[in-house]
Amino acid sequence: MNRRDILLHGVRLTAVAVLLPPTARKAQAQTAAVVIDNFTFNPPEVKVKIGDTVTWTNHDDIPHTVVSAGKFRSKTLDSDDSFSFTFAAAGDYKYFCSLHPHMTGMIKVE
Repeated sequence: MNRRDILLHGVRLTAVAVLLPPTARKAQAQTAAVVIDNFTFNPPEVKVKIGDTVTWTNHDDIPHTVVSAGKFRSKTLDSDDSFSFTFAAAGDYKYFCSLHPHMTGMIKVE
């Protein structure tokens, strides 16, 4: 704890600053990107932390979706459309394209 005495209009004030160690400061949320191209999710597996957002962007010239049963579901994404989801809980989130079920991916949230 740091103390600093300040004299203001003849009155002595004491200011106290509490500095938190770097590990106690809240980390800022991050964004991870997944590209949909040539009927694949790339990268096929992404590791993020709770509070992070993943954004999928379709670079194919045909529509795709991003679906994790009971967790999230995108609208149909045309070329260059994106879908984002922020992960609030830890776990493994398997997902797929509902139009092309052989397309699969995984988000691991720690």
